[in-house]
Amino acid sequence: MKLSRLLTVLSLALVLVVAGCSNGGDSEEDTSSKNNEKATPPSSEEGLTIAVESNFTSLDPHDTNDNQSYSAQSAIYEGLLGFDEDLNIVPVLAKDYSANEDSTEFTFTLKEGIKFHDGAPFNAEAVKANIDRLSNPESQLRRASLFELVEKTEVLSEYEVKVTLKEPFGAMPNNFAHPAAAMISPKALEQSNQDLARNPAGTGPFEFVEWKSGDHLTVKKNEDYREEGVPKVDQIKFKPVPESGSRVAMLQTGEADFAFPVAPNQVETLKEEDGVSIETKPSLVVKYFSMNTMKEPFTNPKVRKALNYAIDKEAYIKVVYDGYASTTKSVIAPNTQHYEEQEVYEYDPEKAKELLAEAGYPDGFETTIWGGTSSLKQKMMSFYKQQLSEVGVTLNVVPMEGGTLGDKIWGVDNPEDAELELYNGGWSPSTADADWGMRPLFSSNSFPPDAYNTAYYKNEKVDELLQKGLSTADDEKRGEYYAEAQEIIWDEAPWVPLAVPDLLYGKQDYVNGLTMLPSGVMDLKQAEIVSE
Repeated sequence: MKLSRLLTVLSLALVLVVAGCSNGGDSEEDTSSKNNEKATPPSSEEGLTIAVESNFTSLDPHDTNDNQSYSAQSAIYEGLLGFDEDLNIVPVLAKDYSANEDSTEFTFTLKEGIKFHDGAPFNAEAVKANIDRLSNPESQLRRASLFELVEKTEVLSEYEVKVTLKEPFGAMPNNFAHPAAAMISPKALEQSNQDLARNPAGTGPFEFVEWKSGDHLTVKKNEDYREEGVPKVDQIKFKPVPESGSRVAMLQTGEADFAFPVAPNQVETLKEEDGVSIETKPSLVVKYFSMNTMKEPFTNPKVRKALNYAIDKEAYIKVVYDGYASTTKSVIAPNTQHYEEQEVYEYDPEKAKELLAEAGYPDGFETTIWGGTSSLKQKMMSFYKQQLSEVGVTLNVVPMEGGTLGDKIWGVDNPEDAELELYNGGWSPSTADADWGMRPLFSSNSFPPDAYNTAYYKNEKVDELLQKGLSTADDEKRGEYYAEAQEIIWDEAPWVPLAVPDLLYGKQDYVNGLTMLPSGVMDLKQAEIVSE
């Protein structure tokens, strides 16, 4: 860090300590202290520092289930296909691709002359090694279900490969564009899954340097990257900062060049900050809390609907997101393919009480919700606690660090043994398609640890519809199947769907080219530091 930046950081840190003594240490309030000095741009050699919400879980894209980790991986890895900012599918490592009429065969022609960071050549054999790993059910990878339809992968020539599916699936290109479909060096694939999760080697614009959990993850410029002039900075350092006020303070002092997410209640503060910009865009993210439908009292649909009526979604958007969100009207977001709007459970605490009484809980009950530790997530759960208390439900809020929460949820072998009652979650279908928006969350084949059905929701008709959507290339039929599935799920209410939040991020004005995809994954390839 340059001396001027360091002095600014120390000055603001002193302000925060003093303010903390007078107000009980509420650091989110502390950020109202305006810093009138623009941050000094770092040199290209110093690179960018990005403040993020939580620690990373893995650097193995095939076994990752969070967008935060995908953001760091996007610097290191690339896939055959990808998404642009408007969710159009674009070629990346593939020069082009074609599909047969039934959408059962996908042939990729690869770009030539590319090497992985460890020197291994990128070719059809490397692609086959990756798809074989992803599609092998014995691999037990978190993203294996994206490739469960793959029957075989054939090397046609050094730079041509064909993937054959067991059944037609018209949205398969979306799955190839998902960040989980990143190509890993065949040499790196020889490591154990545990070693691979911390020692990545891809073809991306940046190479892995080090990862100190809870402190930082650093990547450096790939000097041999195939596109001239890219990347434009020498290194990027990610800093996990769970407390949202601290992320904002880092922007104010210049300790961070980019921060995501920015808490909605801190937008106005940052708008007054010289040299800092706030940007927002619609997301594919749906925020919800799930109810374990295998556990009393959530086995009863009347209880689940009562909780839906008990939560004021408009108030949730104002209190939690300061208006930077919209009410969700399905279990997938509007920009997701085959979205179908449903009738919202309007806020009606009296109706909630009636349903609880009909279900045998006239005096309510006590239950527990699990969720993350960030300021925003704890604010969400406190809001649920207040709202549910109005209808007689006592909610115990249990925030957990990401690793602990993951172990508690995905360390369960038998659904009957799951301790989970309520889970404060969010989901972004990074394929931008209804299949990945619903199948991992509502199929009875997606119970933890295989996937993310934390409601342990099971409905044979929904299973059938999701499978039909998966097994056809007819887009009109897929739309019909997914519309019916959304209607059934909405009516049976295994979730309390809450909101589709806007993406909110802050950056120094000298940062250019760093973009956020609607899924919430960063695109770092064109990131640069610009001089005035």
